[in-house]
Amino acid sequence: MSARPPTATSGFTCRRIALVSPKGPLYRYRGGIFRRSLRYAPLTLTTLAALVPEDLDLDVVIIDESIEAIDDDLNVDLVAMTVITGTAPRAYELSARFRARGRPVVLGGPHVTLVPHDAIGHADAIVVGYAEESWPRLLRDFASDRMRSRYDQDPGLSIAGTPFPRRDLLPRRRFSTTNVFEATRGCSHDCDFCVVPSAWGRSPLRRPVGEVVADIRQHGARKLIFIDLNLIAHRGYAAELFAALIPLRISWYGLATVLIADDIELLDLARRSGCRGLLIGLESIRSESLAGANKGFHDPQRYPELTRLLHEHGIALMGCFVFGFDGDTRTVFQETAEIAVSARIDLPRFAVLTPFPGTALYRRLEREDRIMTRDWEKYDGQHVVFRPQRMSADELQAGTSAAWRYAYRFGSIAKRIARSPAPLTVRIASNLGYRYYGYHLDRFYNCDWIVGRAPSSAVTAGASA
Repeated sequence: MSARPPTATSGFTCRRIALVSPKGPLYRYRGGIFRRSLRYAPLTLTTLAALVPEDLDLDVVIIDESIEAIDDDLNVDLVAMTVITGTAPRAYELSARFRARGRPVVLGGPHVTLVPHDAIGHADAIVVGYAEESWPRLLRDFASDRMRSRYDQDPGLSIAGTPFPRRDLLPRRRFSTTNVFEATRGCSHDCDFCVVPSAWGRSPLRRPVGEVVADIRQHGARKLIFIDLNLIAHRGYAAELFAALIPLRISWYGLATVLIADDIELLDLARRSGCRGLLIGLESIRSESLAGANKGFHDPQRYPELTRLLHEHGIALMGCFVFGFDGDTRTVFQETAEIAVSARIDLPRFAVLTPFPGTALYRRLEREDRIMTRDWEKYDGQHVVFRPQRMSADELQAGTSAAWRYAYRFGSIAKRIARSPAPLTVRIASNLGYRYYGYHLDRFYNCDWIVGRAPSSAVTAGASA
């Protein structure tokens, strides 16, 4: 490993660090889809804060640019940023500013883990992979003036016994809720468009159920969100967790796969544990598209049955669809929107297939010379960044917008909310909110957030765990 670049200040005692989540087209202060009162608090920065070794006696500042502006003259000894692909340009811009002022910068997170060669020239150090072990080690090295340029995840990493997130550092009133928890991390599936198997493999990490329950009790949460990508990835663990949640008498929302419809016993246990809503990536109504994306365990013919089963158990469904698979034609948009409405999916969502760098999908499209831009801020799930096979890029863009508008017509909304298990106020508010979003996609995804804040030739990637 190389030593710290000359931009990093050496020979001083580290007293104060800043943990930063940069803004992007989707998450930005005074704009974006999720305004301050609607977005739930992410766990990344609070988890990193909890991992700071106590004996270093550091003052930790959390700055989430989705809810607040960042001071260019931030008075800290070290800046660490977590970045997804869509926020990479902003991360690089901020990094350049801080380094020019003599403040060393650490980048990590999904984008850096997927394409570390992109980020390493824009930071004093990068963290590749999960940071539970490498982040404390980096801080100790920095405090001793021997920080290396790269830190990699420990191959034997476990999240058991790790400290609870420092939610106390968040401005609670700036988020819809800070009751956000994590029981597992990762996913066992291998969807070719997903960053998770490419960045972290297919062996999910599991936190002991007792620790999850203790975290919930300590925080005093009654309504909460599990951000686990697939809470039912390990059936035995999911059953143990759900059973342990029953005595807490809570309500919770999370993510799962269609496979929960094949396990009525587990579904009933989820209901009894307080599950009130699930986000499930349905992806496509065409079996060939699902098979091509390594998601052949889906059966689109069963989507109505899935919704019915969830509703019978008092669980609402947010169903997410993706457009742009090689088998998609110009008819897929209307067909998908109609199925979403007729199946009474409580909140349908639609996205453009996005080949995130480092994924199997990106590598294939790159081999086929179909990547149209490497402007990372457009890698947000709503901009077309590759050449579709059976339609033009403009048709894919317009078709996605049309699906949103059809699914959130007042007539479509009325069909859904009539039978949704969600409280009436939630049904109405959420559908009207998504209607407004779906009819104003250009406003939310115009990528003009950087105007007046950075040069027009904005740079690309980076992040901290």
